[in-house]
Amino acid sequence: MRILITGGAGFIGCNLAHRLLARGHRVTVFDNLSRPRTPYNLDWLELFADDAPGALAFIRGDVRDARAVAAAADGVEAIVHLASQVAVTSSVQDPRTDFEVNALGTFNVLEAARRNPARPAVLYASTNKVYGGMEELAIVEEPTRYRYRDLPHGVAETQPLDFHSPYGCSKGAGDQYVRDYHRIYGLPTVVFRQSAIYGPRQFGVEDQGWAAHFVIAAQTGRPITIYGDGKQVRDMLYIDDLIDLYELALDRMDVVAGQIYNVGGGPANSLAIWSEFQPLLSRLAGHPIAPARFGPWRPGDQRVCVLDIRKAERELGWRPQVGLEQGMARLWQWVADHRDLFQ
Repeated sequence: MRILITGGAGFIGCNLAHRLLARGHRVTVFDNLSRPRTPYNLDWLELFADDAPGALAFIRGDVRDARAVAAAADGVEAIVHLASQVAVTSSVQDPRTDFEVNALGTFNVLEAARRNPARPAVLYASTNKVYGGMEELAIVEEPTRYRYRDLPHGVAETQPLDFHSPYGCSKGAGDQYVRDYHRIYGLPTVVFRQSAIYGPRQFGVEDQGWAAHFVIAAQTGRPITIYGDGKQVRDMLYIDDLIDLYELALDRMDVVAGQIYNVGGGPANSLAIWSEFQPLLSRLAGHPIAPARFGPWRPGDQRVCVLDIRKAERELGWRPQVGLEQGMARLWQWVADHRDLFQ
């Protein structure tokens, strides 16, 4: 299969490209290399692809450029749209760029697919931020975390959308456009509303990729700042489990076309971002991790966001295979093995 990955040099994109190349697919990576260290990920992919000449192509381009996107999509059988402005804080500081990359960029991808005679499938990486603050849900405060009072399985896909930040708005616009291009044009599309994804080749920073950011900081001795009280909870999904789901979707477009799925670790893999993560980091390090500094809550930051992932299990037989401690140990080891990248 010929597959285009927008944002293919990023964390999720390079891991997906690596898996698809290993399966014998032909992959085109479309990326503007704007995020730090994405060239490192691209070099890693090119080394892996040396044994299969022609299997990997790279196009340096921007999803805001409709012509470039259309040219990259020519003749492909599937598009995995990952290119995105990824930080809530950046969206607040520069909402125009956030809108142009996330909303307009997604529109450009959809139009490229719609006008393509091959009618490629489109997989879209949406976000749990489309659910907003979910202030109407009853929250219980426990000693180390918050939890939903009435949702033991987490938030389902039926939860009303309430974007609550420019980032939520721009990703939510893409989310709904992707769904509607199936309804109106019959394009085979699927939306994945993703929770916190983590794993190797994630160059986390303070405002995006927080788990990797904390692991990197813990190993390099850099200070960690927690915005809020550190008891806010996220469900965590290891990168290999996400790639498993993407592969299932590519194989089962007859099932997933037009659908929206919550994608995360679910309640079994949920974690309070500091009150529970600090002890885990200390176990991995073999010594106590220094206390964090605390700052004010940030716009759009949910006290709890744990996704109900049972729809993907029912319809695709998918469930996370890598537990939280195992996945974090793998991330910790990857950072330890590549310390030169974080100096």
